[in-house]
Amino acid sequence: MRSVSSACTWFLLLACIWTGSAGAAQTVKLAVVTKPGSAQAICAEKFAELASAASQGELQVELFHSGSMGNETEILQKLQGGQIQIAVVTVGPFDEFVPETRVVEFPFLFKNHAHADRVLDGKPGQTVLDALEKAGFKGLAFSENGFRHLTNNKRPVHDASQVKDLKIRVMNSALQEELWTILGARPIPHPWPIDEFLAAGGIDGQENPIWVLWEYRFDKLQRYLTLTGHVYSAHICAANLNWFESLPAALQGTVRRAMQEAALYQRSYNRGHEKEYLTRLKEAGMQVDEHPDLDSFHAKTADIASLPLFREPDVKRLLDLFMNASR
Repeated sequence: MRSVSSACTWFLLLACIWTGSAGAAQTVKLAVVTKPGSAQAICAEKFAELASAASQGELQVELFHSGSMGNETEILQKLQGGQIQIAVVTVGPFDEFVPETRVVEFPFLFKNHAHADRVLDGKPGQTVLDALEKAGFKGLAFSENGFRHLTNNKRPVHDASQVKDLKIRVMNSALQEELWTILGARPIPHPWPIDEFLAAGGIDGQENPIWVLWEYRFDKLQRYLTLTGHVYSAHICAANLNWFESLPAALQGTVRRAMQEAALYQRSYNRGHEKEYLTRLKEAGMQVDEHPDLDSFHAKTADIASLPLFREPDVKRLLDLFMNASR
């Protein structure tokens, strides 16, 4: 009996050791404001797949989409408070939490996708991600919303003078409000989603990347599209800092690498579909100005760096870093 009892005890001890080394599965709550098939959701779904595989099932990602965790500001509040562990959020709403993030959406900063990648994947981008820690976030990667373009229902817009007095919905971002005020519009901040807001007719237009216009069928809500590309809009993929630092070093590496790979995958997907989406918008009846007078937009926004928004020492220092990297 003693030998059987000893054997059982030894087996149970081995089982406990094996279970401890494997790690208990944990649920990771990840939130995006947009629907399945959106840029944010594509990144989130790829991350879930990669993180589960790389951790051998130890990380099980539960995805909350379509605003089920609130608008993007509310998602960031939940992320900060630890109710969720990870989020993929447009840069704009980070503004009120970490002012340095506004430099990413400085108007007409990036010439093309390759330029944006070089800066955001380099030292300037990493400096932004590092700055998030003071607000309780762990910056993991930049995925992509895309270059933002103007749509409206009132008139074709070819040059900046035709923006005057248009009521334009903008993100909850101080920079976006300043930008459109300088351009002569009447910016109206409103969180996502905005389709019902547009349909109600209280505003003339909005600005968003091509994928948003197609996936949310803005061709049914807006008549004129002007390819202004006035801002390159990134998504910041971020974790709750305390949660991230509570993970073993190996799992921290898994989370970081999985999100970086997911972000690269999503950027490629987004860019690979842009021409198709633009063609569909035209076929659906949107009037598209593909070659507006961008010089007129540049001229009106030439002094935007002198705004109080960019006078804080940390913000100014980071803007200089971005500007120098963009030359």
